[in-house]
Amino acid sequence: MSGHSKWATTKHKKAVIDARRAKAFAKYIKNIEVAARAGGPDVAGNPALDLAVSKAKKASVPNDNIDRAVKRGAGLTGEVVDYAEIMYEVRGPQGSALLVECLTDNKNRAAAEVRAAVTRNGGTMADSGSVSFLFERKGLVRLPAEGNTEDGLLEAVLEGGADAEEVVLSGESFEILSDPSDLQSVAKALDEAGVEYESDELEFVPTMKVELDASGARTFLRLTDALEDLDDVQNVFSNVDIAPEVLAELDED
Repeated sequence: MSGHSKWATTKHKKAVIDARRAKAFAKYIKNIEVAARAGGPDVAGNPALDLAVSKAKKASVPNDNIDRAVKRGAGLTGEVVDYAEIMYEVRGPQGSALLVECLTDNKNRAAAEVRAAVTRNGGTMADSGSVSFLFERKGLVRLPAEGNTEDGLLEAVLEGGADAEEVVLSGESFEILSDPSDLQSVAKALDEAGVEYESDELEFVPTMKVELDASGARTFLRLTDALEDLDDVQNVFSNVDIAPEVLAELDED
């Protein structure tokens, strides 16, 4: 998931990773179902489905799960799959902001669950437009910092004929930012150069970051954990930055 996974403290890192992996599988399955419903089950003739299936396979989603999702989304199993995309805007601790991206078959349930998670964990629901202006839609490829360099990644992208706006170091990862329309060409250039990456997604990237102290970080992590645990939530984006010394303090708790 997007959001705060890079800030998982060491005490519960494995549990977080396991939970996020299961949630990621569900996310990929939903995306396949949506693409199959919109364009049919033929991967060769449905580019959106082809992309969704490719991402799921890259994330090691079992082939049987993928096949069932394609059939279910296309209506071949008799089930009706009809998801709606909803974005909720949230204010977090110490001036932080969050965008909560949902894909749901029940808008009322999604709204109620998101509101409950927010209000019970130190956040407040925000009016439409009051938070989203703090973010820009970008293509974002995330890959490990170990074994890579900023210059090497830029060279691989450019040699592959793609455009990247910038490469930034974020925690233990590099992030390659691009215009949304350039995301797939950036990913393809990395594939051709033999550079392995963790994810290539369209994300909402903050135009400015907000640093939190230990108290704010605790509340923020509790809030994002609660939101990301909801079945209807696909992604949580935030403008939060947590300094290494704050993470160290949280690890001592």
